[in-house]
Amino acid sequence: MTLLHKTFLSLSAIIIIFSSSIGSAANAAPLYNDKGNMIATVSRIAGNGMYGEQEGPALNSSFRQPTGLAIGEKNQLFVSDTGNHRIFKLSNGNTNTYAGPSSSLLVDTGGQPIGTLLNGNKLNAMFQSPAALAYSTDKSLYVADTANNAIRKISFTGEVTTVAGNGRIGATDGKGKEALFNHPQGIAVTKEGLIYVSDTLNHTIRKIMPDGTTTTLTAASKRVVEIHPGFVSPAGDYKNGSIQQALFNEPTGLALDEKGNLYVSDSGNQLIRYIDFSTNNVTTVAGQLHVKDNSIYDKHELYASGGYTDGSSQMAAFHTPRGIVLDKTGGLLVADSLNNVIRYIKNGNVTTVSGSQTGESGDQDGPERVALFNSPQDVAITSEGIIYVADTGNNIIKKISPYTLPTNMNKTSGINIVLEDKQIKFDTSPEIKSGRIMVPLRQIAEALGFNTTISSDGKYIHLEKGNRSIQLFLNSKKVLTSETSNTLQNKELDAAPYMKNSRTYVSLRFVAEELGIDVQWVPTAGAAILRNNITNEY
Repeated sequence: MTLLHKTFLSLSAIIIIFSSSIGSAANAAPLYNDKGNMIATVSRIAGNGMYGEQEGPALNSSFRQPTGLAIGEKNQLFVSDTGNHRIFKLSNGNTNTYAGPSSSLLVDTGGQPIGTLLNGNKLNAMFQSPAALAYSTDKSLYVADTANNAIRKISFTGEVTTVAGNGRIGATDGKGKEALFNHPQGIAVTKEGLIYVSDTLNHTIRKIMPDGTTTTLTAASKRVVEIHPGFVSPAGDYKNGSIQQALFNEPTGLALDEKGNLYVSDSGNQLIRYIDFSTNNVTTVAGQLHVKDNSIYDKHELYASGGYTDGSSQMAAFHTPRGIVLDKTGGLLVADSLNNVIRYIKNGNVTTVSGSQTGESGDQDGPERVALFNSPQDVAITSEGIIYVADTGNNIIKKISPYTLPTNMNKTSGINIVLEDKQIKFDTSPEIKSGRIMVPLRQIAEALGFNTTISSDGKYIHLEKGNRSIQLFLNSKKVLTSETSNTLQNKELDAAPYMKNSRTYVSLRFVAEELGIDVQWVPTAGAAILRNNITNEY
């Protein structure tokens, strides 16, 4: 079973990441914590989580295997809904069919939609497992029509034509229908109308000229793997160097930079590669290479081993990276599908934008570091920095809203504390002691909804909210916590409470995190940002 086929079996969702603000706030630079990670919040915007084809209000809509994204005019989002064999458009809070039949015309014995290859008016045309999308300067939408082994074009006037390919599997160059592909899954279009294609199961990168003539740019793999005794399969390979000799393993996502060169998500090799047309050279941008016995592949394995590591580009590890897109600063966003996260590559460093820090899959809203995704497949970004992500394991659309400080925030020369979108005011300034942010107890407790009691001798502090109880001791790291019907638990503070200027100071991080509140320190703003850890869990 190929990586492509395994991916199709797991597809089920769309996730969107985008800025929560409009106008000046949307253009504000993202905030980063002291570890260099962007601060953002994930929440659902469309999809009911069901596996279906429901149109209408975005929160009630449903999808089947959506995988490709493209941003059009006025930030409309185009979605290739692979299992429904159609293209959806999301705008103004609604999801509607953009191309393909609005309801399934053909179904298999299990009741699942069947696609085919048919040109014509966009609402009558038919596709078969469409994947990657690319929106061009002439307002046309190009589609890597994967199971039709063809590249399709939806013109601004609504006509669907086949640019190259004819439905048959092959690896032939030629003009229009003479060209043959094998499950193409990546596409990029230049301003001049050149189309680049990741011909995934041919393990090559192809180019289509404006007149429809297709040529193969990279070398074809000759590697064959004995998957089981007596059963062999063709497989991709790895080689840098001249474009004509370079080798790939199931390439998928493509992204053009401002120089007209091409980033490639080399999914089967767990790498991000770069094709430089000016030097006629292919290099590896990010990802580890584990060479053993003169090969990066284990015996009988179709693919290189995946992993999950942030850090320097050459030491970072991916697990089936797929859709990629460049932001306006030249950073590359990556849908790291089997790590269930969105990664970011810039200045020779790889970080995780959002998703589980251990690669856990799931469906959970909240701050970027606790949000959970399931097999994200593609990313897209607007000129304002709005990022969209297709996460095909959850069958919903989410947004990750980059956090912005309150517009009316009164920045002080000291430490600013912000709860969600409101600044907390103190009559005595918070301070940093032994590397910990310490805040006046009564005001932080009130802001977080605690009832506070301080003993008459001032030796202990009792905090209570709902069924949660916390007892702190002055000048001691000892703390007792409990919940209704639970016994007391002994814990230790990261910093002991103390008295100063008739005020009791406590550790901000401990008090907040005891309530499930995320705390992030932003050095550039001199601010600690507090957010609820989990907004929704489905």
